[in-house]
Amino acid sequence: MDRSAYWWFNRLADRTPWALGTVVAYAKYGIGVFAVLLLATWLVSRRRPDAATALAGVVWGSVAALGSLALNQVVGHAVARAVELVERAEGQPLVVDVAGPETSLAALEALFTAEREEEWGEFLAECDKYEAELASEVAKQKFTLAELDEEEQSHERLRRWHRELRGRDLLGAPSAPAGERRLKECAEALEDYAQRVFQARGR
Repeated sequence: MDRSAYWWFNRLADRTPWALGTVVAYAKYGIGVFAVLLLATWLVSRRRPDAATALAGVVWGSVAALGSLALNQVVGHAVARAVELVERAEGQPLVVDVAGPETSLAALEALFTAEREEEWGEFLAECDKYEAELASEVAKQKFTLAELDEEEQSHERLRRWHRELRGRDLLGAPSAPAGERRLKECAEALEDYAQRVFQARGR
């Protein structure tokens, strides 16, 4: 998609702050002005040789303009409502500023990466707990098939969690490599525990 016109209009808005009052006035009274212009255009169009085509253009152009205005108001209210609900739930809403692509994109990427980094931190903490639990069972010499089955299920939950995190982490959070390494270490710890269980049953 060619966004050059989009950014051109945004740069124009940045460079013409003096026009803000006029734009606000138009937003308030634009419907009335639009109705007057529409009536004048209709009167002029009736006098043209191709009156039918001209009137059709006036009608459909007016409908498109009114539709765009109505849609803009609906979207604006929807965004404001969404922000209100997120803030009420003590979340952090992010409304992208259209003043420029670089700043907005960087803010969005930073927020997204921070969220993924927090999730990776929780995953790493759970890996630590899993290894500590295995070490505790080894220290107590609790080498049973029931315990092994339970530990295998816990490790499978870690694997599913890691797969989901990796799927969401599109930008690559800093702790992602540590998560990969810790999952492998947990698998090695489980393998060691399984060997101890089978050795204990063979005695």
